[in-house]
Amino acid sequence: MRIIDWTTLDAAGKRAALARPAQESRADILASTREIIDTVRRDGDAALRAYTKQFDGVVIDALAVTRAEFAAARRALTAEQIGALERAIENVRTFHAAQLPTALSLETMPGVLCERIIRPIPAVGLYVPAGVAPLPSAVVMIAVPAQLVGCPTRVLCSPPTSNGGVHPGVLVAAELCGIEAVFKAGGAQAIAAMAYGTQSIPKVDKIFGPGSARVTAAKQIVAADPAGAALDLPAGPSEVLVVADDSASPDLVAADLLAQAEHDTQAQAILVTPSRDLAAAVVSAVDAQMRVLSRRAILEKSVASSRCIVVPDLDAAFAVANDYAAEHLIVQVRDARRYLPQIHNAGSIFLGPWSPEPMGDYCSGTNHVLPTYGYARAYSGLSVHDFMKRVTVQELTPAGLRTLGPVAVKLAEMEGLDAHASAVSKRLALLESGGLQ
Repeated sequence: MRIIDWTTLDAAGKRAALARPAQESRADILASTREIIDTVRRDGDAALRAYTKQFDGVVIDALAVTRAEFAAARRALTAEQIGALERAIENVRTFHAAQLPTALSLETMPGVLCERIIRPIPAVGLYVPAGVAPLPSAVVMIAVPAQLVGCPTRVLCSPPTSNGGVHPGVLVAAELCGIEAVFKAGGAQAIAAMAYGTQSIPKVDKIFGPGSARVTAAKQIVAADPAGAALDLPAGPSEVLVVADDSASPDLVAADLLAQAEHDTQAQAILVTPSRDLAAAVVSAVDAQMRVLSRRAILEKSVASSRCIVVPDLDAAFAVANDYAAEHLIVQVRDARRYLPQIHNAGSIFLGPWSPEPMGDYCSGTNHVLPTYGYARAYSGLSVHDFMKRVTVQELTPAGLRTLGPVAVKLAEMEGLDAHASAVSKRLALLESGGLQ
């Protein structure tokens, strides 16, 4: 990891210091992804089987996971593994249940009733990748809020393993979250299948879950098509930014950086600190810890895009953190909570030395589906609100229309929309003549 002195950089240098790793050619990804989507729309299940053979090296017949496969998945996990999933689900359910909104009903003025009612999205697609690692935790994060909100149709797609099945942890997590429709399909082809429907996979209204650059591109393409499906939130490679002072343990900071850097070669980990001694110690600790980790080959590439930035003080550190807008922000400083009001841009925040980021990934209760690539400036992490629609209702009495109708007429006339004005004024005339009482 490089150590960079923030005070020596000009504006361009500061932008470069906070730049994310270069992604694959956007044009190439979009072109190949569109081809996959078009083929799945045309050929349905046959295209899914062909792409599964091409990309996953697996020949499958039935796309749907059977009850026998669910049962076999249960047998494949230990009681401790199932217990860990159950504990994680309970915590995630507890935190997300507290977010559920209530209906709203009030009179903005006498005779004018305004309401907001809650409706679940009718059909949602849940995508769980399995490229470099199976992700049962991703099932928990997207399936629990869908279940809490009561989305009637919940479909899950995940790439098959080399034996033609879905990873047992993914299947058990799905079953524990009430998901019965699981399909062996991955990549952009799975996104296309859920967005448009095939002979086996039903069409959904919105798609959730992380994935590769091509999966992300597919979600964006189908979301731009009125006949497709909406997406949850913009996402890219995983990232973490740690703000630490000289009270932090170099070993713990290094472990936190590596925990995110191991996701894939495009992941990024950044330390921002006013302590040059801490920065040097963290660099040494990263090198030492990386040598004994199983994903060393990935880490060697992702750490090359990571860095330690030395700033004058903690106020400058949090300014840098807000500028970067990290997916995960870890705060390892004295009295960490005191700095919370200074943090504006982050997907999820981890305060103090006893709050490692993997707790949020797995089981604390918050959601780990978060905006990356700077989107935390404007987007929030996944919540129950993403699985529902908030629909407004208005109902006026004759007295309410008499009072408020002339306001609408006047505003419509100001905008030159005489049909708008007419829809109100005709009713006012009927009231004056005694009609429709």
